[in-house]
Amino acid sequence: MNPEYLGLILLVALITCIFIGFPIAFTLIILAVVFGYIGFGKVVFFLMFFQTWQIMKEETLAAVPLFIFMGHILEQAGLMERLFLSFQFILARVKGSLFLGVLFVSTIFATATGIIGASVTVMGLLAAPAMMRSRYNTALSAGVITAGGCLGILIPPSVLLVVLGPVVGVSVVQLFAAAIVPGLILSGLYFGYTFIRCQINPDLGPPLPPEEQPESFWVVIREFFLGIVPLAVVVFAALGSIIAGLATPTEAAAMAALGALLLTALYGRLSWSMLRESTLSTLGTSSMVLFLAVASNIYGSVFARLGTATLITDTMLALPVSPMAMIIILMAVIFVLGWPLEWPAIVLIFVPIFLPVVEALQSNPDTPLLPGIGPQATLVWFCTLVAVNLQTAFLSPPVAMAAYYLKGVAPEWELSDIYNGMLQFMVLQVVGLLIVLFYPEVALWLPRVIFGG
Repeated sequence: MNPEYLGLILLVALITCIFIGFPIAFTLIILAVVFGYIGFGKVVFFLMFFQTWQIMKEETLAAVPLFIFMGHILEQAGLMERLFLSFQFILARVKGSLFLGVLFVSTIFATATGIIGASVTVMGLLAAPAMMRSRYNTALSAGVITAGGCLGILIPPSVLLVVLGPVVGVSVVQLFAAAIVPGLILSGLYFGYTFIRCQINPDLGPPLPPEEQPESFWVVIREFFLGIVPLAVVVFAALGSIIAGLATPTEAAAMAALGALLLTALYGRLSWSMLRESTLSTLGTSSMVLFLAVASNIYGSVFARLGTATLITDTMLALPVSPMAMIIILMAVIFVLGWPLEWPAIVLIFVPIFLPVVEALQSNPDTPLLPGIGPQATLVWFCTLVAVNLQTAFLSPPVAMAAYYLKGVAPEWELSDIYNGMLQFMVLQVVGLLIVLFYPEVALWLPRVIFGG
């Protein structure tokens, strides 16, 4: 059989096994070995060894467990609870105060963890009871919590971007800089939407009842400096040191994890059981991401050696569509893949398949994808699109994993109401995606200002 078509069977087998429910990492390795052995014999075993060695030598990936550890520490220590209470006091007299408080906390927490399940779960535990007591609209409440929780996949230092950089071959620091403005635009769209709706219809999110409002202005000041400033300093110092070039992502991640530990100790929340639980959670999450990285690297190398990646690239480039239409097709595929798959599988398996198409579109001298933009900047823009797109997919029914995370901690809310709220914010996500798609400078302006070029 022609090796290229053998690779197509390999791709179909992978998608079939994923939808059946087989573990992704083991499926990748087993299929790669079986089809690789059929395609080019014992060479597949040497390929496995060298691909594993290559991916594990990538120093940037050391930042993954460190950033995850920081997120778990902040989650286990209950510092998000203090942060939410601080914003709740500051915005107590504003219509929709709990909505805005959730979005503020989610935006800050997004810089501390890229784990959507953790973000949505923590915000659901903190905000859902308060929203129900204050008779907030259920659908809008669910939409705010899930949309805010999904910001962690985009706003740096995002674990997704740390993994995506080495896969695509671009600087993680540049990806961090590129994702800041789109992340803030999405957060701003959420703020504007909820604020305007609550001004038009205060019944959706009334101000906090008098008994839950702060006793005095000094209580608000105290909560601001004790509940918001310390955590903001830790997470923004980590991000700032990366963007300013003072530290590599791995070094900044290590300092951020240490800062989270020290902050937890200063708040009196540090304990052996909490540290043990955070470490075990970090071990589980990091092992999943890194093992999947190894497995997908092996699978991708077999897939490429069979020649199927070139076949797919040539076939897609031969379609009678414009370069921008081709990018829209790729985004649609990634969007659909985001329903059944977690982001590591999409980033590590499918993005490398699409990457040659993007590179070929940009290198076309007659109709380049982004005229006047270099190949590296184009890849940075494409990675930002992927991150925003995956965030959109996590808010999209019928699968929408964020809905099930929230349902687990707020069982009183009907799944139909949660879906209704998520759809409202999914529309805002699509608006944000279109802004980045048709105005690449949204993603490329800040990296150009900071790094030149």
